[in-house]
Amino acid sequence: MIRASEVTFAYPGGPSVLGPVSFEIAPGSLCGLVGANGSGKSTLLALLAGLFVPSTGTLTVNGRPSPGDVQGVRAAVALVLQDPDQQIVGATVGEDLLLGLTPRDPAQAERALALAARFGLGDPTAPVQTLSLGGRRKLCIATALRDAPEVLVLDEPFAGLDYPAGREMRALLASNRAAGRTQVIASHDVEPFADLADAWLVLEAGRVVLRGATDAVFRELRAHGVRPPTAWRPGEPVPAWE
Repeated sequence: MIRASEVTFAYPGGPSVLGPVSFEIAPGSLCGLVGANGSGKSTLLALLAGLFVPSTGTLTVNGRPSPGDVQGVRAAVALVLQDPDQQIVGATVGEDLLLGLTPRDPAQAERALALAARFGLGDPTAPVQTLSLGGRRKLCIATALRDAPEVLVLDEPFAGLDYPAGREMRALLASNRAAGRTQVIASHDVEPFADLADAWLVLEAGRVVLRGATDAVFRELRAHGVRPPTAWRPGEPVPAWE
């Protein structure tokens, strides 16, 4: 369970850019965190990942409070940034996957390379710059999943992907959801994953303005700068993005 209680965040010497916000995200669910650009989505993701700590209030991730046990939060949550080039540090696919692992634990390396094969990343010795944008984003997700995090948070995972890569991303999200991993996806576009999400949080000017199930939230999206899926109709299930 992720629970935020009256959380605010302000950069040093500046005004509050988030909050107060209060919400809950059920374990094993996929939560869509949506809002127009500048609404506070990336700031909230950084708080969820333990990169920032609340200025006031408490954010609890599976029993670990921030502030309080921010190291525990960081161990439980893996963050995948929108721009994979800000996150990839290895020169090759294999090097990036294996960085930070215990050198004398071959089982860790085997798990990492198995993820590379599962995600179709090809030759582990291939330079990372030979990967497409979708491939580099998959590498970041594989590296994030390497240590089996309890929570995976992704910032705009569909941005810039072509149709085949978008379908692959959907398959990864659906696989994680089926495995019971909690996921939070930040996006200004709900279309590619609207049918996969269990619940939604909508941010505007740093505040949660909508939260809950799909039908109720989607009815109000336009008023907060977000377009609902074009194929969705109130009272009907969201068609799969195919």
